[in-house]
Amino acid sequence: MVLKQQGVVRVLKSIPVAPKDALKLGSPSSAIWPDMFKKKPSIKPLAPLRSSDRRRTADQIIADYDLKIPIGDEVSPEEKAASTAKHTELRNSLLPDNAQSACFTTTHGPDLKKVSGTVYVGSHAGEEQRVLWVKIEERMYPTVYTLWHNPDILPLLHTHPPVVQKLQGGADLMTPGLAGGPPFPSKAKKGSITAIASTESPSVPIVVGVCEIDISALQQVQGTKGHAVQTIHWCGDELWAWSSSGKPGGAAPKRLDGWDEHTEEDEMVEKTEKMGLEDEEEDGGVALGGDEPAMQKTSEPIDYVEGEDAPTQLEADADEREMTTNEIDEAFRKAFFYGVHHHVTINKNLPTHGLQFPLSQSFVMSNLVQPFLPAFTPSQSNSLQIKKTSWKNIKKFLKSLDKEKVLRCKDREGNEVVVRDIDFTDRAVVDFAPYRLPKKETAAGASVCRGGKASTTVDESDESVGQTLRVVSIYRPKEKFSPIFSVAEVGSKSYYTAAELRTLITTYIDSENLASPTNKRLVTVNPILANAVFDGTGALDKEVLAKGAVPRDALIDRIISSCAPFHAVLRNGASADAAKPKAGAAPKIRVLLETRSGNKTVTKVSGVEAYHVPPQPLADELRKACAGSTSVDQLVGSSPKNPVMEIMVQGPQKDAVIRALERRGVHRTWVEVADKTKKGKGR
Repeated sequence: MVLKQQGVVRVLKSIPVAPKDALKLGSPSSAIWPDMFKKKPSIKPLAPLRSSDRRRTADQIIADYDLKIPIGDEVSPEEKAASTAKHTELRNSLLPDNAQSACFTTTHGPDLKKVSGTVYVGSHAGEEQRVLWVKIEERMYPTVYTLWHNPDILPLLHTHPPVVQKLQGGADLMTPGLAGGPPFPSKAKKGSITAIASTESPSVPIVVGVCEIDISALQQVQGTKGHAVQTIHWCGDELWAWSSSGKPGGAAPKRLDGWDEHTEEDEMVEKTEKMGLEDEEEDGGVALGGDEPAMQKTSEPIDYVEGEDAPTQLEADADEREMTTNEIDEAFRKAFFYGVHHHVTINKNLPTHGLQFPLSQSFVMSNLVQPFLPAFTPSQSNSLQIKKTSWKNIKKFLKSLDKEKVLRCKDREGNEVVVRDIDFTDRAVVDFAPYRLPKKETAAGASVCRGGKASTTVDESDESVGQTLRVVSIYRPKEKFSPIFSVAEVGSKSYYTAAELRTLITTYIDSENLASPTNKRLVTVNPILANAVFDGTGALDKEVLAKGAVPRDALIDRIISSCAPFHAVLRNGASADAAKPKAGAAPKIRVLLETRSGNKTVTKVSGVEAYHVPPQPLADELRKACAGSTSVDQLVGSSPKNPVMEIMVQGPQKDAVIRALERRGVHRTWVEVADKTKKGKGR
């Protein structure tokens, strides 16, 4: 195979067996211990990273690994803004904003010397939470999960497949085991952290180690001896296998872009392009350097929602004049239609498009109007207030929409109105053309919470969003009822709904002619019913046996209540026959509000797995919607074999949690809320 690296094309000669020296097991150095993660470390409970700590840690990683974005002395504001945005993107890729940390302890060596450090856990794009970085003796080491999402942050060495098998058992890489060189990466110097890949998959790092010699200066490897790289972590060790939900480690990808397809010079050019330092011409744009500016610039850079119309003249002149009352009225009307259009678009398959009527006027204002106001500047934010409209308050604004038959509202006590219905087929909604919004504004349906602004970004990989759920109660008859159901020839079926049981019992009554001739509501108690149903365990059994008859409904209810209850949560119209029933009644999702550290409120959510909702994507959405940190850990007391995960969100976020669950098909009646921050408990 051909491998391009450092400007030299080299042919990797495939050999059946690697050199013998390449398979030797190396001795650990005095600073790093290769067998540290061969056994499972003891990791303490995870704690969310504060935003400032996460940024500081990520910036330190960027500095330590020389990933800084070069910026010239004289750059335009656009280039500087693009560079800043790409720096933030790199920071989030290295250490996602859902990152958590925890201290760990383990032992190494024959003397079982104690070692401690810190692990940094996070996930990318809704994936399973994994260990992304490990800090030992003030040095940060990336795991393979970080390398798979961040190409070129380490020099990449290659070795033969037989050697890889030894490395994944804790062995060091010997110098004769190096493949694909010389030359080797210029950054592979003594003491530097490096990645190792197999020649079979040269673009997929599977081992992380520390160079024990200056590999970049090697002129040849055949005939040499000694250690080249000391193995620290590999795909297959306990660090790789760790997961907050107990799932096994993630499989290595077959191929990754960005690791082995360019020379060192190409890497620098590509990295510069990725950082956004080269201007790209967009459709309809104006080339920089012309005689006239492309648009009126504001005092500071503004991020906009992509894929929408260009800024209006109103946006450009916002700092120069006050908005008129007519302009403010029109902005509020358009914002309302935008909010309704947004809900129709993202919740096509949900009843009433995710809105639970009746809607309070405060809900309409905070979720359907304010997030869609084109407030690009402080001047516009000051103008776009309901009190500066011709209506002066939200009640009169909704009344005006009622007159236009866009919605139906009704007065209620307290000088307020509630929206009972919205006409989603109104032409103003159907034909609405979305306009440009400030990127950081809150979108509809998200909750603005303490600590920042909310976002409506929903992970598209979360299949639970938009699903339809149905909870079915089913029953398994006891063996003593078999004579009753054998008449109906039900076959091998073991579980029945209440309606099916009622039909089977009715069939038995008719087949045995047990209905009273004078009153069809009464059923004669024959010996089978007397032995199976009225066996003396009930309070009225003696009375029924003495009379020799029982009301039909009482008989059916008695048999159903004597059956073992089961339940099934059916997803997207699935049949109850194909579902695997679970014992007992359907569990409720528990939302718990409690106070921690004296005066800080947190919201805990558990039990979402029963409703086909993956905890991690839900936690990621809540973190963005509530602008606060979230964490996912195993619920205390749950079984390790079938763990129940608990999501913790900063602040009292009950409403945001319920809205997020409703987008996943979970009905409010399936959620149990307990508020321990007050003297009384919630519902």
